Amino acid sequence: MTQMAMGKSAEDLAAYGNVEGRYRDNEELRYSLRALEMFFPEHGHIYIVTDGHRPAWLENTERLTIVDHRDLIPASSLPLFNSSHIESYIHHIAGLSDRFIYLNDDCFFGAPVNIEEWFCGETISLAWSNEPAVQGLEILACSDSLANASRLSNVWLSANLPGYVHAPRTFAHAPRPLVKKVMNDLELRIAPELFAGVRGTTFRSWKSPPIVSDFVLRWCLSHSKGTIQNWCSMHLSVGDASIEQELQKLEDNLGALDFFCINDTTDDAPNDDPRLAAVRSTLQSMFPLPSSFERRTSEQKKESELALDNIEPAPV
Repeated sequence: MTQMAMGKSAEDLAAYGNVEGRYRDNEELRYSLRALEMFFPEHGHIYIVTDGHRPAWLENTERLTIVDHRDLIPASSLPLFNSSHIESYIHHIAGLSDRFIYLNDDCFFGAPVNIEEWFCGETISLAWSNEPAVQGLEILACSDSLANASRLSNVWLSANLPGYVHAPRTFAHAPRPLVKKVMNDLELRIAPELFAGVRGTTFRSWKSPPIVSDFVLRWCLSHSKGTIQNWCSMHLSVGDASIEQELQKLEDNLGALDFFCINDTTDDAPNDDPRLAAVRSTLQSMFPLPSSFERRTSEQKKESELALDNIEPAPV
């Protein structure tokens, strides 16, 4: 099997790569936008990459653009069900700034954003996860995608960068500050074979792990274009037995967390699973007011006006 054929057969499918949780909408995008507007009101233009889907609640606004897969990815590769393949094209979005922040819809800002903490010129700020150290160099079917991504990066960087020392860790599931020029150089000049590898997949493949979530970041670290920050964050797995306690802890710490991730690990559970309902309830409690990106009902508009009327003026 050639590299470009990776991910084409059932044997190549990554663990949990084709479960309901990969496609489910549990309102994460709605609340991610609310968090963005609350904690980063001076953000730039927003681009949402989607396979022809537009939420019914999303308002038409000049500050947000829906990017269809067909406008970003060659038709010969579509349809796609692998976010690692899709994200390898995000730096090709028309109109995108050279410096941009990339978030999955299950990742949220949780405290006021100071953009200078995420970018220092073209140097990006990154964070390690709290997951165990990654063992060995062999990409394994039984490993999660980020562990395999760490191994892939280790092999490539060790072979191509004299003196490279690998940190056997995975990166936190966080907002990703990226630089378009760096992405273009990596794709076209430095490591085109890695981009070709992940773009040879249709579904998530353990043989071809993500590169934007690891390799791109490690390349920046190894070339003094990235630094590790000690961010305050939380990562929640919805399928965990302790999810209710973790959701309460999350709500209690809103405003003190630089970012947080709520990862849907309920897999093939039905959409009315109480754990998913608990996530929606917590997010609604944390971010109760619709953002300017939502179509508001008359009742919601009245609630917003009342909430604003009740805000005490700041002392002069």
